[in-house]
Amino acid sequence: MIAAYLGFAFAYFFGHGAAVLSRSGAVPLPGWLPIGLLGGGLLAGTIMATSASLRIQRRASPERRRAEKLVGTAWITGFVALGLAITGLSTVFDVPELQTILWPAGSTIVVGLIYIAEGAVRRNALHYNLGTWLALVAAASLFVPAPGFFGVLAVLGGGAYLVAAFLEPRRLADR
Repeated sequence: MIAAYLGFAFAYFFGHGAAVLSRSGAVPLPGWLPIGLLGGGLLAGTIMATSASLRIQRRASPERRRAEKLVGTAWITGFVALGLAITGLSTVFDVPELQTILWPAGSTIVVGLIYIAEGAVRRNALHYNLGTWLALVAAASLFVPAPGFFGVLAVLGGGAYLVAAFLEPRRLADR
């Protein structure tokens, strides 16, 4: 999980960090760069997290494997529901720019809530606490006007993933 946490930390720090720099006008960046950095980090983190999850499932009991699969499908459900909600809100209120804020914040809230569920199923307090932090930070970030909103996600979201990567070896040693 350390590699997954580091991939997600990269995505938050560099993806959302580049969005702050670009949108504030502090540094002229190509429009594709923030999303490219975010996507690259998310892809790396997702591959590592999926690999770790599959390893856990291989040595789990059938009952535990079923619980893991149910939590795993929550990712699909959560993001489909988020996509419908964001598309609906931006369409009904005819404010397409809402998507710029709702996708990063909403995604982080969904991720946080699923981490809470995974932490509970796996009895992993680190994952549970990381999820709690991410969900609360993402929801609170909606009070910060853009581009500062992206800075909150970069520093507090990316920082949380770095703390998790640092604490993961201790968690594993305590098992």
